[in-house]
Amino acid sequence: MVRYRTPACAPADVRIRHIAAHDWGAIAALEDRAYADRALAEGRAALESRGRASPGTCFVLDADGAPGGYLLALPYPAFRCPELRGAEEARHATDNLHLHDIVVAEHLRGAGLAGRLLARLTATARARRFRRISLVAVAGTAAFWTRRGYRPHYEVAPPAGYGPWAVYMSREAGR
Repeated sequence: MVRYRTPACAPADVRIRHIAAHDWGAIAALEDRAYADRALAEGRAALESRGRASPGTCFVLDADGAPGGYLLALPYPAFRCPELRGAEEARHATDNLHLHDIVVAEHLRGAGLAGRLLARLTATARARRFRRISLVAVAGTAAFWTRRGYRPHYEVAPPAGYGPWAVYMSREAGR
């Protein structure tokens, strides 16, 4: 028997906003639930360091007054990516915006909220004149990102901490 997951209904009040200091505990909990079984969780200190590196390109999905997801992106040189668990200390002058992480709480998945976060990222990248958006597809998600216009760069090897199926990918920001 095949079972289909019924898409969640979006909460009544959903908005995307910049991350506030009081959001980090909930963000760390969301990240832990999303990645702990894959050994990809970074922990709160590493997540916060990414937010400090580029607060204008990091967002929280505020669902009925509580974080229901987040997106962390930071300027990072093309064809390179941050170490997974290391703190981000440097600020990079580059025309590449690296989508480091995106998570939507399980109970909110299927309502198009990840797409809203990605649309906000793309609009921000264009407004800030980034030419490219890059990411590392983990745990076999490269096909998902390919459907969203990202192209794999198999010649770029992500750090080992991203897992054996990690693929560096990018797309033009203007698309």
